[in-house]
Amino acid sequence: MNDKVYASAARLTDEERKRDRGAFFGSIHNVLNHILVADRIWLGRLAGRVPEPGYIGVDGIKTLDQEIASDFDELRREREQTDGRIDAWAETVTADTLAGILRMGRKGRSREVPVWWVVMQLFNHQTHHRGQITNLLFQAGQDPGSTDVFTLLTQEAASSGSGGRAR
Repeated sequence: MNDKVYASAARLTDEERKRDRGAFFGSIHNVLNHILVADRIWLGRLAGRVPEPGYIGVDGIKTLDQEIASDFDELRREREQTDGRIDAWAETVTADTLAGILRMGRKGRSREVPVWWVVMQLFNHQTHHRGQITNLLFQAGQDPGSTDVFTLLTQEAASSGSGGRAR
């Protein structure tokens, strides 16, 4: 789905992508960037990496609106790399992984939560903000196509020749 959204956003000028459209993070570019920041925070936590004091995420992430890349093509490459990391992590997940406990803390507070909560948050957060981006893209005259998971899976199954059967 990220590929579809980025492809649609790529048809806009940089000025259009960065125009403040009244979204929570302002522009299409900023919302795309925020999703990437949050994904990296959650992936770091899932990998058991602890941010340095004063940071909310590993690799120098201090804020939820921290700019990863001002250049759209670079942001897109960063998205693709992070999606690759998500895919690689997902390949390692077992039922025991999901049943595990994740320990995390921020501002001197420590929490323990089920790993499956974090996985749900990772994907729900993406979905939530991609819905916002889809609306912003429509307002900007771009149609990313259907964003329904069922439609996407049906199209992928048809193109893979599985005839709609789950893989």
